[in-house]
Order: sequence, then C-alpha cells, then structure tokens
Amino acid sequence: MTRSQVSFVAVRFADLSGWEEDDHAAAIASFVRSCDRLTAAASPRAASGQDAARDLASLCGEARALAGSGADGARRFFEARFTPHRVVHERPQGLLTGYYEPVLAGSRTRQGRYQTPVYRRPPDLVNLVDESMRGTTGAALTHARKAGDGVAPYATRAEIESGALAGRGLELLYLADPVEAFFMHVQGSGLIVLSEGASVRLTYDGKNGHPYTSIGRYLVETGTFTADQVTMDALTRWLQADPERGRQAMWQNASYVFFRELAGSESQSALGVMGIPLTPGRSLAVDAGVHVLGTPIYVVAPGLHGGAEGRPFQRLMIAQDVGSAIRGPERGDIYFGSGPEAGQRAGTTRHAGNFYVLLPRGAPKAACSP
Repeated sequence: MTRSQVSFVAVRFADLSGWEEDDHAAAIASFVRSCDRLTAAASPRAASGQDAARDLASLCGEARALAGSGADGARRFFEARFTPHRVVHERPQGLLTGYYEPVLAGSRTRQGRYQTPVYRRPPDLVNLVDESMRGTTGAALTHARKAGDGVAPYATRAEIESGALAGRGLELLYLADPVEAFFMHVQGSGLIVLSEGASVRLTYDGKNGHPYTSIGRYLVETGTFTADQVTMDALTRWLQADPERGRQAMWQNASYVFFRELAGSESQSALGVMGIPLTPGRSLAVDAGVHVLGTPIYVVAPGLHGGAEGRPFQRLMIAQDVGSAIRGPERGDIYFGSGPEAGQRAGTTRHAGNFYVLLPRGAPKAACSP
C-alpha cells in the first residue's frame, strides 16, 4: 500500500472511546523517553523526516515539565497540543500483535547445555536501508555483506547455524535452547541470566538482511496447524519436541539477527529502534514508512483486554519501534515487557484494531509520513 492510498481525517478527542479513562501520565512518560532521539532527528544535519520530528521535538520541553505531575495535566497537554486523526485506508481495521523481552539462561562460555551461540554484528555487514525503515522493503534485502567494491547477500539462517560464522570470534554468549534463541531473534532483545551469576541485556544490532518469514504461517500452509492453533507456546512445544524437525522449520525463516550487549543506563530497559527505551504497554512498533517515530497513537482494540478490570484495550501509545513484519497503516506490535507473563500476553495477541494518530496542532497531515 502506498502513502497516497492512506488518508488522515481529523476527529475530536470526544470521539475516542475510553480516552478520558486512560492513564495519560503513563503516556506522557513514554513520550518523553523518545525526546532525545526526536531532538537528534530534528537537527539540521539529520536526513529525512526532520520537519515531522521537529514538530514533535518542539513539544518535548513542555512534556518533560509535566511528566510526573499527574494524569490531568498530561491529558490537557495532549488535548491542547495535538489533534487526533483517524487512519483511513482500504480496510476497515488493522492488526495488532505483541512482542516482549524473553528472560533466558545463558553462559559466557560454550559448556554443558549452553551450546547455541548468540552472535555480535559482523564487521563486514552493511546496511542497505536505514534501520528504522527495514520493515518497509518487502522482499528486498535490508543488509548485505561487503564484497570487494560491492555487496553480496549475507549467509542465511541455515548457513549461519551450520557454521558460516564459526571461528570469527563473533560469539557474544551461548544459550541453552536453540528454539528459545530463535524466538529471541524474533523479539529483537533478551535478558540473559548467566550461569556465572550475573544478568546481561542484549538488543538488536542488525540482521543478515534476508526477509522475515513467519514459521507460524509456514506451518499453517503446510497443514501442521490451523490458524487458530498458532500461539507462541504451541509453536515452542512443537519445535522442541523433535529437534531436527524444529531446525528444518526454523530454517524456513532465512532472517537472522545480530545483538549487542547493553551497559550503563542503556541496560535499564529493552530498547526500540534508534535506542529508544521501551515502556511495557505503552510502546508500539509501527510501519515507519507511514508513521513518524515518536508519534502518539491512540489504539482501540475492543477484542483485546487491557488488563484493568477487564476493560478493552483503549490506550495512548507511542510509536517507538519497528519490525520486519510490521507493515501497513494500522499494523501495530505492542511491547508487553519482560519475562514469561509478558510472553504469554504477546504470544496470544492477534486482534483487530484501529489507530488514531495524534499530530501536533498546526502541523500538516503529511507529517504522518517521514
């Protein structure tokens, strides 16, 4: 779908179901976490999208002053500084899924049950598109291998797991379960509890550039599962039950992710694209070809329960991440946090929903697009 097939129609805040009951203090705190990146993107030296980023960055000072002052002040800030816009396209609703940060057992050394390596970014890996736009390329390569004066496709998941990177000193650490390692690639981050007694946080640091293929969809298409049987728990059990069968299925996804270890203040939370700290239940991965990162988006998904007294999911979120499978004007991936409970929610989230994009007052509607 091209941007010309998407329109943004202004509505009133009174038209947003559940708007007044939302926790706007939590939303403004999440918005502020984007501000350093917004300011950098709005600088004269920044590339595309600087006008839209500048509109958002201009509100950061006021947002910082209001953060922590209470929900009423936060709500008034959003109502005074933004206008909500309904996203109109060829379909009546979009699709919401979830992601999370798994907590996994690992080791600094290859020993005992810790045999699955996690690799750092190879020095010969080059970006063909900006990381924030990697979800917009479809089947095209997003990264490649530097080869002489040009580039060549990087090794696939099957080739890497068969030893294509062995002996290059790229191992960050080792995990106990190749299936858990696979899903950490899908999620893009992980909190690793080391056998040596410490914990480290890993974050996405590039990929081999091959398109992402959903193994859930592959297993449905081959008749192994029906669509309503596919959850993360069900996939995990099936993949682990027969290691060779599981390996062949996981190799259907040629995409492979590289990681870096976080340190200092960066290590306090999982990070989205551009290093934005993520907030559970408030950070949203979007298609950055349609929405500017840092934009507040009110998400309405009646079939998805928000957790508070069983109410439906009606929440102001902030566009702070992207994903290879997140494409379309109302395609969103909700960050649910760290650990098993977050993983359970993420793994069972696949719901219809709608976006109301909050644009700074006075900004042109084109500001929705970078």
